[in-house]
Amino acid sequence: MRIGNRGFLNNHTYIMGILNVTPDSFSDGGQHNDIDSALFHTEKMIKEGADIIDVGGESTRPGYVMISDKEEIERTAPVIERIKREFDIPVSIDTYKSTVARAAFLAGADMINDIWGFKYDPDMARAAAEAGVGCCLMHNRKKAQYGDFLADVMSDLMESAAIAEAAGIGRSNIVLDPGVGFAKSYEQNLAVIKNLKKFSELGFEVLLGTSRKSVIGLTLDLPADERVEGTLVTTVMAVMSGCRFVRVHDIKENKRAIIMTERILNG
Repeated sequence: MRIGNRGFLNNHTYIMGILNVTPDSFSDGGQHNDIDSALFHTEKMIKEGADIIDVGGESTRPGYVMISDKEEIERTAPVIERIKREFDIPVSIDTYKSTVARAAFLAGADMINDIWGFKYDPDMARAAAEAGVGCCLMHNRKKAQYGDFLADVMSDLMESAAIAEAAGIGRSNIVLDPGVGFAKSYEQNLAVIKNLKKFSELGFEVLLGTSRKSVIGLTLDLPADERVEGTLVTTVMAVMSGCRFVRVHDIKENKRAIIMTERILNG
């Protein structure tokens, strides 16, 4: 698949680096919410091996407070524009609002990362299709109520993919994210990670986003800034399950884990 001016091969797991330009994200809120610090962190992530930069302007941690489209645009669009001007790397906008997405596309964003899988804003799929960008569609539900859990999650993801395709987005531009940490219990999050291979068999590229999340914190009884090792285990599992992308905070460590895992698998 292609994101921006870069091709992503099907025999490697790539890194989406997290850039939260927010004051209140669960792990790194307030660290990169001005342009200079955002650019400095972007440069650091690129040097450490990030393949995509994912810019988010609204925290989606449990209990988050929604901000206005205007405020989210003011946080993200100038950062995206400067990143695209100063670095040669694809940029994703982490939003579920089409107004914010369109502003990001005008600023140069190459991809949309939607935590509601095109199901929150009915104009989102059309906005992405018109911009000709890739999309990452995450699984989410308003209520964590399931019959057959894994089957329901996969069915929900296929519904999101169908929305994208109906809008004119090609299958090669669609990435699915099983949504660890969203509308799922601790045990269900573990089940998603354990069964990643099933998601990779749906016919679309898969992204895993577990970095520093509560499923790791609850397992290891550690705060958000001490969950690197737990994240690395999930990254190794992502590589072994055929996931095309991992979305992480700690680039250097995850890059090394990917290289080592792939060398063993291909050796």
